[in-house]
Amino acid sequence: MFDSLKNMLSGNDGDNTVSNKEKREIVREKSAALYEKAKTFFPGGVNSPVRAFKSVYGTPLFIEKGDGCFLWDADGNKFVDFCCSWGPLILGHNHPKVREKVIEVMQNGMSFGAPTALENELAGLIVNNNKYIEKIRFTSSGTEAVMSAIRLARGVTGRDKIIKFEGCYHGHSDSLLVKAGSGLVTFGETSSAGIPKAFANETIVVPLNDREAISEAFKTFESQIAAIIIEPIPANNGLLLQDREYLEFLRNITKENGTLLIFDEVISGFRVGFEGAAGYYDIQPDIVTYGKIIGGGLPVGAYASSSEIMSHISPDGGVYQAGTLSGNPVAMAAGIAQLSELLKSGFYKELNAKTQEFAESIQRYASAKNYKLKVFKIGSIFWISFTDKDKIQSAHDIDAGGMDKFKEMHKELLNRGVYFGPSGYEVGFISSAHNKMELEKVKRTIFEVLDIIFKK
Repeated sequence: MFDSLKNMLSGNDGDNTVSNKEKREIVREKSAALYEKAKTFFPGGVNSPVRAFKSVYGTPLFIEKGDGCFLWDADGNKFVDFCCSWGPLILGHNHPKVREKVIEVMQNGMSFGAPTALENELAGLIVNNNKYIEKIRFTSSGTEAVMSAIRLARGVTGRDKIIKFEGCYHGHSDSLLVKAGSGLVTFGETSSAGIPKAFANETIVVPLNDREAISEAFKTFESQIAAIIIEPIPANNGLLLQDREYLEFLRNITKENGTLLIFDEVISGFRVGFEGAAGYYDIQPDIVTYGKIIGGGLPVGAYASSSEIMSHISPDGGVYQAGTLSGNPVAMAAGIAQLSELLKSGFYKELNAKTQEFAESIQRYASAKNYKLKVFKIGSIFWISFTDKDKIQSAHDIDAGGMDKFKEMHKELLNRGVYFGPSGYEVGFISSAHNKMELEKVKRTIFEVLDIIFKK
């Protein structure tokens, strides 16, 4: 089976990748038919909203396979993929070592609801190579990890209120699916139907990169705030890179007020380095959450902290959290294989240098043509924003008008075999499978597309 797949992948089946000079629309007949059928089963035809392609042109692509840096859809179109399953595929699709480890383990069973040695092995890889944590608890998703971290913070401090930031996303749990109110420091307002206002009243939402708002929140809600939660590298609403000094400010003010600092590293963990943003900035958070990158793309998450804080988790302590599929052996196997690759000497240096060259080349071209465009980057994460601002550090700094240009860019790139996430607010990822030759082709394609959309 794998030999036939290998032969198919090495051929030119459906290869529309980076066909720069052709002005054509990719065929989406099968994807469109699958989408119509999906709408009879699922709300909006999808199982996660952004997949519906509402922010870009056309119907969603239904993906059939992935290998290396490539994706193939149901119509046979081939794409260079910069979504990477929203980040976790840091080794690319269908990495042989991950695949082989998964096949080896799943032959013995796929779920037991009981401990396995694989949990110990993956936890050891993480904890023994990350000086910012001492103990870890696996979950089945990043949302579940964040929800558990919030409960843990409340249990440890005996306080109820949480501070989060406008422009940071922490999953769809009720207490965090809130947006800012009308004042500088206000309770959050629910951003989804079905969330009781009482839940939102325990969450204070403030702007990113605003020290005054944080200081005011601690004055207004003295001795009531259990935790500040932040994406130290906000990458769910653009790439809103914060200054290290601001993160240090959050670390200091939380210590002064007996409040815990939670780093949500569901995206940045193991992406910008093995120790994530905590290691990148050398800042010690109280609790860290991680996501699917530790499962090689399979459903998994985790939260981690000091032994003292984690001792509050059941069965050691009174903070309850459980999960039948937590530590699932197949996900653990994929994680062991993937993280073992990440620990190899020079892995991050090579990956990050490749990303830097890619992003800087696009920026040089745009600047030389005086195009209103900036490419923000950190580690192997990048974000193309249609703006002339050198820094975008809060949601309010994003030019919503630039989303029209992204919509055009997405369509033109898709027609040339380049796949970005279907929203201008989503970041892009580069994997170790993106080789120099493919990146060079994609750069030239992006140059051509920028010329098209800026001349309209």
